[in-house]
Amino acid sequence: MGDPADAIASREIARTSLRTFMRLPLAQRSSVILMDVLGCSLQELCEVMDSSLPAVKAALHRGRARLRELAAEPDDTPHPQLSVAERDRLGAYADRFNAHDFDAVRAMIADDIRLDLVNRARMNGKAEVSRYFGNYAQIADWHMVPGLVEGRPAILVFDTGDDRRPKYFILLNWSAGRVAAIRDFRHASYIVDGADLQF
Repeated sequence: MGDPADAIASREIARTSLRTFMRLPLAQRSSVILMDVLGCSLQELCEVMDSSLPAVKAALHRGRARLRELAAEPDDTPHPQLSVAERDRLGAYADRFNAHDFDAVRAMIADDIRLDLVNRARMNGKAEVSRYFGNYAQIADWHMVPGLVEGRPAILVFDTGDDRRPKYFILLNWSAGRVAAIRDFRHASYIVDGADLQF
């Protein structure tokens, strides 16, 4: 027998208006409708969406959480947007990265910076994190733009020449005008499938 809380959540989600569903990114929308409205299994979601189980679970979790948030908002709530200061700060970082001016990027980071290259490595301090930029200098399959991930300022990374959908993203934390922490999802790109991205 299923969890009564899941049954209640499913009924709430099924009552959500189509307009609210349409505000979800495609992967989130598909996973929630297939699972909670049509009653498909996780395995069926993977097959229909042509996605891995972790990506489907992430999309479903995010979609359910986002639907609850959206259901509580009035219909005329504006979508989150980057402030001018956030756009300028992220834009400067992305522009220097795109120009392969990694000395200028290094000048933007704090001495005690922390890096989490998700699923690969963690680094601390300017000297150690500088190697990370050297690795990016050796590849050219990316183009960066400022954007939002789940309403949070981020760098969205696209395949060169393809601006339809980011392939992954990078989260930056700032302190005293410097980049204090970097969380790069290059090696965890499946997370982008269920994320709410704006660019």
